[in-house]
Amino acid sequence: MGIQIEFNPDLALRNICEFKSGKRKIEECILEPLEEGKVYNFLKKGQRCYWLHGEVPLLETKGNQNLSKPKASIIILEAVHFLDGDEVYTRGKYKVIKLIGEGEIYFNGMNKSCA
Repeated sequence: MGIQIEFNPDLALRNICEFKSGKRKIEECILEPLEEGKVYNFLKKGQRCYWLHGEVPLLETKGNQNLSKPKASIIILEAVHFLDGDEVYTRGKYKVIKLIGEGEIYFNGMNKSCA
């Protein structure tokens, strides 16, 4: 048995309708409307590691690695692992740096676009 940990180059959260329908906690979802400069909480199942020294994409997930294009550029301010019963979770805070419009290219891999 080993330590199961996932390294994430982005933060992928659910659509807010998942919270409204009672399927997810609010911290597991992208709030609407997102605002640049505002800090939000997040919650992910599992022990996850995030890059803390720069901007990463905020994506919407439908599960099974079905991910959207970046919705925003964010900085993850903190990420903490904890147990809830036998389940491991990661919770934290992120700050929205820039909202990314539909079709706008802002990231090229982990690099920001110069446009």
